[in-house]
Amino acid sequence: MNVAVPTGEAELDEVELAAWRGLLRVHAALVKELDAELEARHGLPLTSYEVLRSLRKSPHGKLRMAELAEHALLSRSGMTRLIDRLEREGMVGRSLCDMDGRGCYAVLTQQGEAAVDQARATYIAVVRSRFVRHFSIEELQDLAALFARPL
Repeated sequence: MNVAVPTGEAELDEVELAAWRGLLRVHAALVKELDAELEARHGLPLTSYEVLRSLRKSPHGKLRMAELAEHALLSRSGMTRLIDRLEREGMVGRSLCDMDGRGCYAVLTQQGEAAVDQARATYIAVVRSRFVRHFSIEELQDLAALFARPL
């Protein structure tokens, strides 16, 4: 297997640049379309959906704020602002962490559970129609393995 080796300040070669720009283009297009579809059909931005989905899949429908920020790829301050908004909208609540009392959990409410359940089909349909359908099972397995590598 050939592994790209950084060469200091040298410009990216054609292959490096094509791979990088391709990743950025695909990511930007998918995020834009997912966000627009979720917002139009469910009044739920993509970042909110990702947070609610993470909570829905977690034990007891709750996660520590730091864990949730990692799941949603947001900064802790960005996550705090998003949870504040979702709390005002009745989608999540907060509870203190039992173990140390310093942190808190974001807790999925029934309203948040209903919202993520209703939006799930739209999310899946867009991901499958705009991304998954372009690849074979083997290619998807390869992509999953490649993106699972630590940076």
